[in-house]
Amino acid sequence: MHDWNHGASKSNPSKRATLKGMVAFGLAAMAVSFTVGASAAESLLDKIKNGETIRIGFSNEIPWAYPGKNNEPLGYVNAMTLDILKKLGTTKVEPVVAEWGSLIPGLQAGRFDIITGGMSILPDRCRNVLFTNPIDKDPGALLVQKGNPKEVHSFEDVRDKGLIFVTGAGWASVAVAQKVGIAEDKIVQVAGLAEVLQAVKTGRADVGSGGYYTMQLAAEKDDSLEVPDPYTPPQIVVPGIPGYAALAFPLDQQAAVDAFNAVLKDYIGSDEMMESVGKYGYTKTTLPDSGLTAAELCKG
Repeated sequence: MHDWNHGASKSNPSKRATLKGMVAFGLAAMAVSFTVGASAAESLLDKIKNGETIRIGFSNEIPWAYPGKNNEPLGYVNAMTLDILKKLGTTKVEPVVAEWGSLIPGLQAGRFDIITGGMSILPDRCRNVLFTNPIDKDPGALLVQKGNPKEVHSFEDVRDKGLIFVTGAGWASVAVAQKVGIAEDKIVQVAGLAEVLQAVKTGRADVGSGGYYTMQLAAEKDDSLEVPDPYTPPQIVVPGIPGYAALAFPLDQQAAVDAFNAVLKDYIGSDEMMESVGKYGYTKTTLPDSGLTAAELCKG
């Protein structure tokens, strides 16, 4: 899920201390296990070649990736992943549903082979996983009452008109609003999406904000709300905004990442891809910028 609706992750000092205390044990164990682990490790491409089942990990995040009634992998990131895996020679897939915060640890622990949850490429994450080149872009969105009575089409409009702005506490749109210059006393932070919608519906706030898909889905389900169109995304620098999502792999799977990127080169934006993802709300608006790479995004 894109980070418009997630707060920035922070390191845990107590966890660092615990890990530091384990270094001596880890080094000793490494001497014993390194040779065995290296020889036993099997690359993802080998698993595909050998006809083994590929495990894809995701959390329940609509429309990115979520389980269906029979646990089948739904969502546009899963749809893209299945297309790419088929081009690489396999249709044997096992979905593994996990909490959002458990996706990277789960990948590192070998619970699954690929993260398909729609995770944004961020420098901190690039130290823990390998990302493919981006598969989409989330420019964020605004949410207003039907008819857009205040004629809002950008964060700058919110600022210049002195409107009340509501978003989720800790969401990236808080940092965007502050960076654009919306007055602090005009920014209302609430618990989550339901509270954002209620504030806009009742007029306690003039404008809400969050991820593109989150706001679009909210407007589709409630005919008293709409997403302003046209919309001009904020032209400011905030880490992870706009969000560019990708598939994530373990650090030792560079060959698999290269293979996926080779397929993505012609697949992104193709008629085949748009047919697979269109039913989940993916549009040309959310195609990643042409030529943008994970390496660039990992540098921040």
